[in-house]
Amino acid sequence: MLDTRVRRLTGPSLDRVAAAIDRPGVTPDRLTLLNLALGLTSAGCAAAQLWPAALAAWLLCRVADGLDGPLARRRPPRDAGAGGFLDITADFVVYGSTVVGVAVGATAGEGAAWLPFVLVLLAYYVNGTALLAFSSIAERAGRRRDDGRSLSFLGGLAEGTETVVVHALWLLLPGSAETIAWAWAAVVAVSSGQRVVSGYRALR
Repeated sequence: MLDTRVRRLTGPSLDRVAAAIDRPGVTPDRLTLLNLALGLTSAGCAAAQLWPAALAAWLLCRVADGLDGPLARRRPPRDAGAGGFLDITADFVVYGSTVVGVAVGATAGEGAAWLPFVLVLLAYYVNGTALLAFSSIAERAGRRRDDGRSLSFLGGLAEGTETVVVHALWLLLPGSAETIAWAWAAVVAVSSGQRVVSGYRALR
């Protein structure tokens, strides 16, 4: 819901940082792998109930994720989309693993229930399926939505910005992780439904 506005606000700053780090040893793929490593670190720290460390790793991984695209746009294209493929795959691994990490830490330390976290993962699964299926079919049908990203994205109530905020809230308020998970599962489920309906209508 907020991604377009947030990209408009943060885009110039990310472009400046990308220009500053544009060196031969810094590549978009390496930033993507750094994002993946930091995301998995955040998940592991959350599982171990090291909440401040998990939050720091989470925020840093999102910064790395925000920089790989602007840096890639400064480089001549060298492949058919391998970087975009790596980026979306890393994001899915990071999102799923951090949910599991928070669930492990919260259920062990605060007595939270597993069910809402499982529902979040289910909603992520449906959401990701709709997103990837639409992007693939829209590309083949000549109905690609080009906003500068590797895939054709469908807007929804829950987008990347909201995900960053909710995952950060889990790490800031682990005692409320179960309640946050219930609410987030509902929001992502609504967003998934929106994407299924809008994707179907866009391809008719």
